[in-house]
Amino acid sequence: MKRFCSLLLALTLILSLGACGGSPATPETTQSSAPESVSAPEPSSPPAENASSEAALEKTGKTLRVAALKGPTAMGMVKLMEDAARGETANGYQFTLAGSPDEIVGSIVKGEFDIAAVPTNLAATLYHKTQGKVQLVALNTLGVLYVVEAGDTIQSVSDLAGKTIYSTGKGSTPEFALNYILEKNGLADSVSVEYKTEHAELAALLSQGQAELALLPQPFVTTALAQNDKLRVALDLTQEWDKAAQGASQLTMGCIVAQTSFLEENPAAAAAFLAEYEASVAFVTDPANLDAAAALVVQAGILPKEPVAKAALPHCAITFVAGEEMKKTASGFLEVLYNADPKAVGGALPDDGLYYTG
Repeated sequence: MKRFCSLLLALTLILSLGACGGSPATPETTQSSAPESVSAPEPSSPPAENASSEAALEKTGKTLRVAALKGPTAMGMVKLMEDAARGETANGYQFTLAGSPDEIVGSIVKGEFDIAAVPTNLAATLYHKTQGKVQLVALNTLGVLYVVEAGDTIQSVSDLAGKTIYSTGKGSTPEFALNYILEKNGLADSVSVEYKTEHAELAALLSQGQAELALLPQPFVTTALAQNDKLRVALDLTQEWDKAAQGASQLTMGCIVAQTSFLEENPAAAAAFLAEYEASVAFVTDPANLDAAAALVVQAGILPKEPVAKAALPHCAITFVAGEEMKKTASGFLEVLYNADPKAVGGALPDDGLYYTG
């Protein structure tokens, strides 16, 4: 982590505050609460290597409406977005990028998206809310939460006692993960948490010195550290979760959900999406593709500058887990959340109907 922070501090010598500073330049702005419907990014030239070229899928004739959040979930899709723009995918795709889950929940419930990337606990809530009309199909993001401090006072969770932490994700995984860790460390009543709407807003407060302690996900940790050399990563919530859970579960931040009707009526298109998305994740997470992946992240409007994207990508815990492994990992995570706070998963543990295993 020290080497990671040193790298980010070095970035401040490369990036001016004007280049990537302030809310307007960050990928999520506070100017509008409406999700952004976007076309797939224009293909780069020359084309990046197609991760799925060796196993090209037959065209399905289906156009899928896909929503993702401007963070690791969308970062894992950028190769898929480019491949779709080239006409190299089995499915057609219409992408919508949103700044927070609240912007797309209503549309998911109404069936206006076939597929969406959301916090893992939200998948359970949506399953209850829609009476099984939404299912969990894959996990796409593991632990990406960090406590960032303007100073050097926080060395362990116990040092948070009496502090105020700024955070995003109220009613979502960040809130419940933080509460779980605080409770397990006996700090449930001694830490205040103030919530902001969007990650970019909080990153801007940190970088401008208006917040001293914040819980942020990647890639916004990288953005904040690159803008303010007084900031440091104080705690890795994934490590703290592992200590608290003692092997009972894994911190699982994000997932892919799909409409049950879509999965039942379009099995070929669903299978094609999973294959194409897995190939996109494989491309983005391959260190050999770091430069190309960073360029695609910037091209998609998720991060403002390629050096920031290159620094953030290796720490975004982007993954692809489907089938029985997904079910096992997700169910363990949701059970821990339920035991800590039933409202975290919609009031009840979901049954096996939540999990689409193909």
